[in-house]
Amino acid sequence: MEPSLRSSPGPARPVNVLLFAVAGAVTVANIYFPQPLLAAVAHGLDVSERTAGLIASAAQIGYALGILLLVPLADTARLRRLTSLLLALTSGALLVAAAAPDVLTLTLATLALSTTTVLPQILTPVAAVLAGPGRRGRVVGLVGLGLTLGSTLSRTVSGAVTDASGSWRVAYLVAAVATATLLCVLPRRLPERLGPPGRTSYAKLLAGLPRLLTAHRALRVAALLGACVFAAFSVFWAVLAFHLAAPALGYGPGAAGLFGVLTLPAALLSATAGPLTDRYGAPAVSAAGLALAGLGLGVAGLAPYSPAALVAGANLLVIGVSSCQVANQARVFGIDQAVAARVNTVFMLATFGGGALGTFAGSWLYAAYGWPAALFAAGAFVAVGALVVVRSARPAAPSCVPDVTREAGGVRPRTPQGES
Repeated sequence: MEPSLRSSPGPARPVNVLLFAVAGAVTVANIYFPQPLLAAVAHGLDVSERTAGLIASAAQIGYALGILLLVPLADTARLRRLTSLLLALTSGALLVAAAAPDVLTLTLATLALSTTTVLPQILTPVAAVLAGPGRRGRVVGLVGLGLTLGSTLSRTVSGAVTDASGSWRVAYLVAAVATATLLCVLPRRLPERLGPPGRTSYAKLLAGLPRLLTAHRALRVAALLGACVFAAFSVFWAVLAFHLAAPALGYGPGAAGLFGVLTLPAALLSATAGPLTDRYGAPAVSAAGLALAGLGLGVAGLAPYSPAALVAGANLLVIGVSSCQVANQARVFGIDQAVAARVNTVFMLATFGGGALGTFAGSWLYAAYGWPAALFAAGAFVAVGALVVVRSARPAAPSCVPDVTREAGGVRPRTPQGES
């Protein structure tokens, strides 16, 4: 039996990093590939487009639930067994979705498959722990690149498969086959455990999440910064389709989808954030990412009816937000490998919360005041993120917080508060 990561935290093998990136891309695609199919689903199941939109909502809700309820298990459970179970459940739910006779069944199947397809948020901390401090940023960046490509290209692939086959159900079948294929490859390439065998109950694992946030300044900084940048990102993308469809531009719904492809250069370039984080540290890369995001919003705001400016602004925003994401995850994974999955849970929940706030604020402001107001809100979120970076650069005051890492089911960090 292969030893746990706790006992052998050697450098990550390149083949493992590549496999983790591909596995992350395939599994995160299950959240996003149904989005272009909603009109076809509405027509096929004879429901309104608004009703079909419940499927997209179910995917986001399920993913958040999975991050909260399942990802913490990776700190103590057997990784191979946990991964195999999640992949099997996701594949089965995709098959149910492909055969769904009505929209209720499809929505429930989507909720189930999105809850169990949280493997990307398990693989990322595993890869970071394997990499060790010297290569943590690089590895997180490569796995993150896989997630970005999976979420972006999955929409294009599912639309093409549906157009070629004439049925949205075929896209679900293709996703089920791709996910099941991972079941034959991925588990055997994982270590047995991420940490020591679990002696902490499941209830204590979840109850310890807030205490980790209280105990570790690095986690608080990363969570707040992640919420800010993803809020700005979500404002932009939540209102872009409406802005493109407005009379001044008059583009159809396909234009917003095309922006996903047009921002691939930024997604690929964001992989450099990992090595830069290893070399210069998370605070410096986060600051640069915020500057790029702010610049992108400025370009999109100064030339709101120029397609070239909007594409340029979107690319700057994508690379800025992605760089912040990579830097922040590298920061939190330096806290303590025994709680790596749980600190990632806290970080991702904060990030999703910021995204939800940004989507709501952007949609409301755009409907009431238009494109400039929405971009102003996005810029405000970036400004708050900049304040977080500036404040976090100050030396931390001596902590009077008790050692709750052990209470949360982990061990005491080797470095003060796990700062990086």
